Amino acid sequence: KGMGLIMAPGLRRFVLVPLLINVAVFSSAIWYGVTAFESFTLWMQSKVPSWLQWLEWLLWPLFVLTLLILVFYGFSLVANLIAAPFNGLLAEKVELHLTGRPLSEGGGLRQALRELVPTLIDELGKLLYALLWAIPFLILFLIPGINLAAPVLWFLYSAWMFALEYTDYPMGNHGIKAREMRARLRQRRLLGLGFGAATAGLTMVPVVNFIVMPSAVAGATAMWVRELKSE
Repeated sequence: KGMGLIMAPGLRRFVLVPLLINVAVFSSAIWYGVTAFESFTLWMQSKVPSWLQWLEWLLWPLFVLTLLILVFYGFSLVANLIAAPFNGLLAEKVELHLTGRPLSEGGGLRQALRELVPTLIDELGKLLYALLWAIPFLILFLIPGINLAAPVLWFLYSAWMFALEYTDYPMGNHGIKAREMRARLRQRRLLGLGFGAATAGLTMVPVVNFIVMPSAVAGATAMWVRELKSE
């Protein structure tokens, strides 16, 4: 739904800045991920005995999946931090497009620029929340046996964080704070996880990941209008 919305007349110009930021950040992420994986492959080949080289084909898919999730999710947080003021403006315009009713507190681009510093502070708070919850999941990667399931658990964690990240833009436009936002999403946990899982999955698809951020903002706004606003 979000991918269709960002192509709607009247909304495209509000997509431009988030799109350019996402392209720049994910281009850097792809370059870093490829470089890191090549270095890791060489290191692993030097450490694994020759008679265990056959294990590489079993381990590589796990390492690739882990690297994709860690790198692209980490860079997604950076992209959202940079683009936060413009994402809030995009969510405002998408809601206007869907409902036909402007937000009384919306002030357009000038308002977004005026609230740049408070918005960035709020984004840093969300980033800290995500990092604190990431610690126990990252520890799972170090526990033999359990670490085989760690990428799946990390993906579910990422899905929930993406749901929190993107629904914050339309909810924040209505003055809804982080605690209430999380409470509303917990009431519709499967809906939130489904949205977040789709977002997390698409961030790992080359080329498509360039438009994920503005699409997720638009999609989260549609989810807010249709499913969460009346809660």
